Amino acid sequence: MTPFHLDPTDLLLLRQLQKDAALSNQALAELVHISPPTCLRRVKRLQETGLIERKIAILSVDTLAKVAGHGLSVVVEITLDRQDQHALEAFEKKVLPEDAVQQCYRVSPGPDFVLIVHAANMPDYLALTQRLFTTDVNVRNVKSFFSLKRSKFGAALPLPTEGPA
Repeated sequence: MTPFHLDPTDLLLLRQLQKDAALSNQALAELVHISPPTCLRRVKRLQETGLIERKIAILSVDTLAKVAGHGLSVVVEITLDRQDQHALEAFEKKVLPEDAVQQCYRVSPGPDFVLIVHAANMPDYLALTQRLFTTDVNVRNVKSFFSLKRSKFGAALPLPTEGPA
């Protein structure tokens, strides 16, 4: 991938797309004050460079819980017995296909991993812990923190107000 320059228009596009990626090209172009063809070309370039990784819909945990049953949000700390590269990558590979594991961070100091998990209920969470942690001989410690209330959630990354000089 070749280096690229982000100008103020690119930053405006990224800012708007982080707020609402479902905007039509026409609406996005109007918000950023560029022509629709230019807008389309710039967004495509931002995607091709990997800066825009993907576009997703963010579901409301609270609304989903009302229609699909009570939701359970958990922050989980995992400590492994061995922390060699192979062991760390094996654990990451193990959690990757699990839809309930929303996020997985390798951290330091403290535990080796912090996971953000969403399960339908406690039995579903228990089944997940059995699959991922209990049967893994390299998992030394699991500490679960159950969310009582989500006070803030965001996915937008902070962007500079202007491009680099």
